[in-house]
Parts: sequence; structure tokens; C-alpha cells
Amino acid sequence: MTERFETMLSWVTQLPFFAQQKISPPLPASNDASFRRYFRIYATNHDGQDTSYIIMDAPIEFEDCRPFIRISEQFIKIGLQAPKVLAKNLEQGFLLLTDLGSETYLFALEHATESEADTLYQQALTALVTLQSKGQAMAKRLPDYDATLLDTEMDLFSDWLLGTHLNQTLDKVEAQQWQSVKLCLQRSALAQPQVYVHRDYHSRNLMVNTGNSPGILDFQDAVQGALTYDAVSLLRDCYIAWPAEQVTEWQRVYFLQLCAQNLMRKDEWKAFQQSMDLMGIQRHLKASGIFARLNHRDGKTNYLNDIPLTLQYITQVGAQYAEMADLVRLIEDKVLPKLSDAI
Repeated sequence: MTERFETMLSWVTQLPFFAQQKISPPLPASNDASFRRYFRIYATNHDGQDTSYIIMDAPIEFEDCRPFIRISEQFIKIGLQAPKVLAKNLEQGFLLLTDLGSETYLFALEHATESEADTLYQQALTALVTLQSKGQAMAKRLPDYDATLLDTEMDLFSDWLLGTHLNQTLDKVEAQQWQSVKLCLQRSALAQPQVYVHRDYHSRNLMVNTGNSPGILDFQDAVQGALTYDAVSLLRDCYIAWPAEQVTEWQRVYFLQLCAQNLMRKDEWKAFQQSMDLMGIQRHLKASGIFARLNHRDGKTNYLNDIPLTLQYITQVGAQYAEMADLVRLIEDKVLPKLSDAI
């Protein structure tokens, strides 16, 4: 038992919220790609009824709990299912949260029938449209997903996957081509309607809920950014893949809901598809670099297994666009041949 764990336990057991209740020892609740940790506890009342809660452990030298608190309140205000903050200790980085359960979308989808999977995606897309339509005013108070941030994220691919993980460098021509690819992806993202962006809206951060809306986690890095970002994160998920025809069908469902909320027009379908394709390439460049960084910086080796799918999305989608030809060639010539040896 570490000193920090003991400090966390001391804090939670002394909360007035748990007065006259018996609390079970905290147990690990989930793994996280950040420095945050989560623990589940059970509180037993005088009638012998158990209720579960989540403790977030976010060391203040690495994490700031305030965005999580603020965004949780915003999500709940517009009717989304998010953990409610019941108690906080900002000086030490602890939050007590309501528990949205232990069944992630990823687990459910891996065991779902076609009909069950369709229901889950329909619910997740509806929740996303709710965030984008009802959260418009709140989004204006978020950091902007601007050209600098988009560029910084794409550099995770060149710095961590190409450089650190594969020990590859770009020659002068390749470096110029890489800059052109990034500029194209930036321009596409910034040309889209700018909305509330969760920024990590995928199967590991959505929980199967008893209602008709998913529980939503890991939203503390939200920004105001491109309309298609969260949708492509969900539909071209780094952790689970679906046939292209099915993805297009869910994409159409989402698009029509956007039209109903006046966020898109029906004559923009083709442009919407292209924007989503290019947005997905930007995200998967970022994700592949993050997976390499998690391995080398944080010692989380399992994320290397998720790199091939992210690169597959880039090459398959990128092959449809002439402006992505240099990127596809770079991945096929310099990344994929060395990747299997490096994982």
C-alpha cells in the first residue's frame, strides 16, 4: 500500500458523504492512458444496501481536476450521462464520482449481435449530436482545436512512431511532403463547423447504461473543434473495426441527425464524407504516435498492439485522396515494413 493510496483512503473514509455508512476497501476500476487511476468502492447503509462509487486519483503534478469537474457539470446539464462529482480534494487530486458501471462499449461490442451493435452505435451517435447541438454556447468557452494543436498532435506520429519507435528519419523531400500533408489536414479540420468536441469519443470511454444513452468518460480534454472529429473517433475506432459499408450506414444516420439540428444541410453529404475521412487521418496519425509514446515514455506496452489498425485506416482511406498519396507511400514504404519487428 503506497503512501498516496493511504492518503486517498484517509480522505474518502472521512467524507461527511459517507457518514454512518461502511466503506469497502478501494479496488482498481480501470486502466487509463494518462496518469489518472480509478478505484471502485462500495458503501453499505444501515439497511444493508450497497452502492458503488468511483474515486479518481489524479496527481496534481500531472493532472488538473478542474476541467473534469466543469465539463461533467456541462454534460449533465444538457442531459448526457456523465459521472457526477460528489466530493473533491483539489489540493491532493482526488474526486469522488458516481459509478456508471463496468461494461464498456468495447466489451459489449465484442460480444454483441449485429442488432445489438447497431443499437449501441445509434445511441452513441444520438448522444454526440446532443452534445454538439445543445453544447454550442458552452463550446465557445473551451480551448480552440486550432492549427497549432492539430499540428502538434500530428507530430506525435513523426516524433514518436517514426523517430523514437522505428528510428526512421525523413529526407528533405519527405519532410516537405509531410508538411504539405499536415497543412491539408489542418485546413480541412478548420473549415468544418466548430462544435463541442469530446476528443476521445470511442468504445473504451463509453459505458453501457441502463437507459438509452451511453455513460461518457474521459472528457476532460474537450475543445471547440471540427464537427466530424468525435464521430470518426467512434466509427473508425482504434480498438475495434467494422466493415466499410456498416461505417457508411452509421455515418449516414449521424449526418441526417445533424441535418435535423441544422448543423449540416442534406446537399453537403459528399463534402461531409470527405471532411470526416481527412479528419480521421489526422486523428489516426495522432493516435499511432500516442501509442508509441505510451510504450516508450510510460512503459505501457499493450498499446503497441493498436498501432496496425490505426495505420490501416490511414492507408485505406488515404488511398482515395490524391493529396494523401505521399503519406500513404511513406507508411507503406517506411513504417509497415519495420513495424512488425518493432512491436
